Amino acid sequence: MAKRAKRRKAEAALALPVAGRVAIGAVAAVALGYGLMWRPASVQPTRKQAAHQVPAPSSPAPSSPAPSAPVRVAAPVQAPAPAPVPIPVVPAPVRIETPKAADAPGKFVRQVVDYASHQTPGTVVIDTGNTFLYLVLNDGQAMRYGIGVGREGFTWSGEQVVARKTEWPDWRPPAEMISRQPYLPRFMAGGPGNPLGARAMYLGETEYRIHGTNKPDTIGKRVSSGCIRLTNEDVMDLYDRVKVGAKVIVLPAQAAHRPSQGAPPYTASTQGPASPSNQPSATNVQLLSPRPRMADAQ
Repeated sequence: MAKRAKRRKAEAALALPVAGRVAIGAVAAVALGYGLMWRPASVQPTRKQAAHQVPAPSSPAPSSPAPSAPVRVAAPVQAPAPAPVPIPVVPAPVRIETPKAADAPGKFVRQVVDYASHQTPGTVVIDTGNTFLYLVLNDGQAMRYGIGVGREGFTWSGEQVVARKTEWPDWRPPAEMISRQPYLPRFMAGGPGNPLGARAMYLGETEYRIHGTNKPDTIGKRVSSGCIRLTNEDVMDLYDRVKVGAKVIVLPAQAAHRPSQGAPPYTASTQGPASPSNQPSATNVQLLSPRPRMADAQ
């Protein structure tokens, strides 16, 4: 009996601490669960950075203050492209100056000039006194060319027509010229060395021509045997403009220096008009010298 009583006391003594431990464990478990459910207010949730935000450096330089807030960089805004501005089209002028001849000096440059005339467009007027050739374009304009004319004793005047045209013409000096200059060739084929130049326009049944020359320095001078010479560039330009059958009027050498009487049929802004008494009125050529007519040899 006594042993049983001691055993029960021992078991009771052991049972009390175990119950306390269980109670303490239960209280600790409840406290832990309550702590997990309620986080402290000092803990802030981590926010994800936006794509356009630049985070502050982790260790800024000592001289630079730490940014208080993340820097926001605005996305670039592209301005709309300006609409193209239409460029106004300027109409070409009606009157176009002719390009200057490469080797023609000063006033003898080929050009369009004011020229009052009652002649048909396409008519050629040769001002022997001022060494100009005019191709009538209309009632108020003409193409002017510098020319070389016949020397003293070989000038002539009158009215003719362009009988035929030739490119790079051959040259056959007439008998009268050979008798005065026996050293001249009897025949010379057309080409750059030919004294007739690149083109020739034959005047009626005469031996006179409007032709080119391989000596452009003779333009504006009186050196020929009666033919009218232009630079090769000018004679090619005139050749393309003049038609076979076109009228050619050759003014007397002194006509440009005489005062006009009444309204002239053809005048130019750069010269004095020819008087009616000196205007060519016949279709024949009048030689102003007793010497025979000869083709150009120089």
